[in-house]
Amino acid sequence: MALPAINPKPGSKTLRTGRISLPGHAYLVTFTTLARQPLFLDFQLASRIAQALYHPLLWRDARLLTWILMPDHWHGLVQLGACTTLSSLVRRIKSNTARGLPESISRPVWSPGFHDRAIRKDLDLKATAR
Repeated sequence: MALPAINPKPGSKTLRTGRISLPGHAYLVTFTTLARQPLFLDFQLASRIAQALYHPLLWRDARLLTWILMPDHWHGLVQLGACTTLSSLVRRIKSNTARGLPESISRPVWSPGFHDRAIRKDLDLKATAR
């Protein structure tokens, strides 16, 4: 008798299955540019992303603890607030940062989906940030 596949449908929809957004918890989030284009080797584009990340309406009740922008992806350590889900926060981050780029940059800027890892309460946030 064959055993059922643990992950029968690969892809971002399967990754979202079982995703939980817990208020007050910290998450390490990663998402990539479309087709892993190294857009942010350009200092001006990277600077615009940095500016867009600090827009106060972007975070509402969530917090950006630390982040790093690589040429073709973004890593952020975020803490959710009481009214924000992880998916909605990532959607706002992607949208706001893409809007901050010049019209000459092809759209969409970011690939669909994202990777996240919940940080356990007993795990040191500083070690994760490093």
